[in-house]
Amino acid sequence: MPETSKKNSKKFIKVVGSREHNLKDLSVNIPKEEITVITGLSGSGKSSLAFDTIYAEGQRRYVESLSAYARQFLEMMQKPDVDQIEGLSPAISIEQKTTSRNPRSTVGTVTEIHDYLRLMFARIGVPHSPETGLPIKSQTITEMVDQALKLKKGSKVYLLAPIIRERKGEYKKEFSELLKKGFQRVKVDGKFYEIADVPDLKKNFKHNIDVVIDRLIIDNDIKSRLADSFELATSLTDGLAVIEIQNDKKNTEAERILFSANYACPVSGFTIEEIEPRLFSFNNPKGACNRCDGLGTQYFIDEELVIPDKNLSINDGAIAPWSKKSTPSPYYFQTLFALSNHYNISLDIKWRDLPKKFSNIILNGSGDEEIDFLYDDGSRTFKTRKPFEGIINNLKRRYLETDSSWMRNEIEKYQSISNCESCSGFRLNNEALCVKINNMHIGQITSLSIKDAKDWFVKLEKKLQKKEKEIAKNIIKEIMERLSFLENVGLGYLTLSRTSGTLSGGESQRVAISRAIINDPEIILADEPTGSLDFNTAKDIFELLNNQKQTNRLIIFATHNRYFANKADYLLEMLDGSIKPTYV
Repeated sequence: MPETSKKNSKKFIKVVGSREHNLKDLSVNIPKEEITVITGLSGSGKSSLAFDTIYAEGQRRYVESLSAYARQFLEMMQKPDVDQIEGLSPAISIEQKTTSRNPRSTVGTVTEIHDYLRLMFARIGVPHSPETGLPIKSQTITEMVDQALKLKKGSKVYLLAPIIRERKGEYKKEFSELLKKGFQRVKVDGKFYEIADVPDLKKNFKHNIDVVIDRLIIDNDIKSRLADSFELATSLTDGLAVIEIQNDKKNTEAERILFSANYACPVSGFTIEEIEPRLFSFNNPKGACNRCDGLGTQYFIDEELVIPDKNLSINDGAIAPWSKKSTPSPYYFQTLFALSNHYNISLDIKWRDLPKKFSNIILNGSGDEEIDFLYDDGSRTFKTRKPFEGIINNLKRRYLETDSSWMRNEIEKYQSISNCESCSGFRLNNEALCVKINNMHIGQITSLSIKDAKDWFVKLEKKLQKKEKEIAKNIIKEIMERLSFLENVGLGYLTLSRTSGTLSGGESQRVAISRAIINDPEIILADEPTGSLDFNTAKDIFELLNNQKQTNRLIIFATHNRYFANKADYLLEMLDGSIKPTYV
């Protein structure tokens, strides 16, 4: 390998005697603080050197540096067939493939911007009442008492202090302390126990523990006692208390009302627990919308798919899932015949010409109106009188009740996807969406394009109070840095809520490159990083990475891209397992 003055002034990663795959006892010094391009024909050994040797050894060393406990969860990589590698640090590898197809993965989560947003909202977010739209203020003991006394007179209730909420642990020490303080009963994971009789808790499982403060019957005479009980409960839990209304019905979950000395709406009684980062995660049960489970979408029976051709009559097969082509049971024809007789409307009329009331009954049911049905199954005839549930409701019910994958697949033909009605596609529950910064909740911010989100943060810094600025300064800095990287690689038009699986190959590749740069590693290895990208975008990415060269950082590309090869600081041309190094 030729010596140069440039080479002597640089730090190197030294590879000695690599025989991985088709490499022929290869030795090479690769300079840091420069961009190195490894090029050559397919099968010449580019990836064997960059990934199967350098990256594999870097990852192996990283895993070996972890504790034995951590290593059991990670796959140990085999040592590559190489005599020696010097100057190597843990590496980040960018493969030529799209990002996750997981519907829970978004541009915001992949780039960690959503994690910083969660932290920011937990620290400076202000809860607002969904009823009045006004900021929620702290709830005094007097307001808690007044709200509790609005319950039905004579109601039997427990007043509880929720000391542990969805946390792992055994809590033996806590139970011992409660006994010393004079408490007798607790509710653990939905069951009441004397404290001395609480079973051993599994430390790796999440638990809920409520201390029983008092047992009461709602009446105006208990006002003073109720105030004392609330005072005691909130002192144990940093401001939280729960009233649980006893229910005489078996297998029915008791109604719980949460009171908070921190966040409660005096008009609607809406209460929010402590604001913490997991509240704003749609991948955590604490924050996910209860209806769509954090996916932001829901499937529904689409009327347009149920009635695809409105020029057909019912007898001609207008109702697709009940048409002769779908070979349904005679039960469906007999049901439609009974509806025709009851409403005196012919089934030979085109669907588009049917009375709106009748077509609506066919689709959505007759409500409380009962109809006479006559059924003949071939062996017997029977009559029944009942309301008609409607075809859409019938498909919904059968989809939920069936254990047949074939039946599910058949019904899915008539389903479409839409935004969740409960969270409007924002994926989060009401508690999370009621917390706002500058009159916007986290879902609205992630729905902005990257360019618009960047502008929003620039304006936000001017509107925050001095204390809020101090708290959020470093968080906003990290977010802005990530937004800038994404905009610099030409992704300013994407929204942070965009699902990763809907990105094109080129978009996914640019997100991966941005994420790698943001993590600030000492070594970046990129396998055809410009695959699926146009020339101008590839050029922008090269310049972006070129600007990232700094002390002790190494950037290696394994690529056929001629522009990268011409612009590289150092070119390694692979020739059938051997190498030809050249400074460009």
